[in-house]
Amino acid sequence: MPARAMSSATLSFGLVAIPVKIYSASAASEAVSFNLLHKKCGSRVKQQYICPTDDGAVVERDDMVKGYEFQKGHYVTFTADELKAIEEEATQAIEITEFVPAATVDPVYFDKAYYLGPEKGGDKPYRLLIAAMQETGRVALAKYAGRGKQYLVMVRVKDGALVMQQLHYADEVRPSSEVPVPTAAVGDTELQLAVQLVSQIAKDEFHPEAYHDDVKERLLGLVQKKIEGRETTIAAPEAPKAQVIDLMEALKASLGQTFKGGAKAGPRAAEPTPATPTPREVTTLKPVPKAAPAEGAPARKPAKRVERLPGAAPLPATGKARSHPR
Repeated sequence: MPARAMSSATLSFGLVAIPVKIYSASAASEAVSFNLLHKKCGSRVKQQYICPTDDGAVVERDDMVKGYEFQKGHYVTFTADELKAIEEEATQAIEITEFVPAATVDPVYFDKAYYLGPEKGGDKPYRLLIAAMQETGRVALAKYAGRGKQYLVMVRVKDGALVMQQLHYADEVRPSSEVPVPTAAVGDTELQLAVQLVSQIAKDEFHPEAYHDDVKERLLGLVQKKIEGRETTIAAPEAPKAQVIDLMEALKASLGQTFKGGAKAGPRAAEPTPATPTPREVTTLKPVPKAAPAEGAPARKPAKRVERLPGAAPLPATGKARSHPR
């Protein structure tokens, strides 16, 4: 599968400009990584930042600032705008400043490596630079700006292609003088035996494919066995987040879903709001004159006064009480 370019740039020396594409020289997965899970339920735990002086309160990202500790426990803080103002502008230019012998750059300065491939129109100057570096036995030192930073890089030739080797700055490399080295005398016999041992296992070339990460291979083998044996953990589903409910809206929705008598209704159509309130219609039921009750019979009570709202259904007719026509 062909490699995918990370970005484009222009490699320049003198008046020569070479459009190039930048490719990662390392594999996408360098190590086996693990996630931290809750032993009880198998869910992946989340990281939080705690303030030790604020009763262990959880600090959100929006409440954080970056600080530089210039003295133990003393910081100067910076806003995002202040840090943004001093970032290096990404010009996508790899500007060669000098050519030096390859042997003069100690590998201790090596950091990440990237391949450089020619862009359209850059084939000939790309091949020309490779030929000149091979002829002189030199590598190029250059400056490259990206992601707000300025990098020191070395451009060298490998298998007919250009490699951009990111380098550490001098203040990022610890001098070997800081390492205590004992001073012990070495005898001639010991030296001869050591040279003989070196000669027995010496090779003329480096073959990286002959070496493997045994721990990584054992770990991947154990992972595969657990998968095949179904020794897996399924994370519990996250609890649904509590919904914030508007009480008035909930009440209105509830009222719209029921009749006055309690039975559920279907979707209620929107009703226009009247411009002016309609006066309440009142119907008064008056008692009908009756003949005098027979002697000894209990007296009948007059009909009650009933108020009827507009649009209400007619009152049911009964034989006990009748209203006068209006």
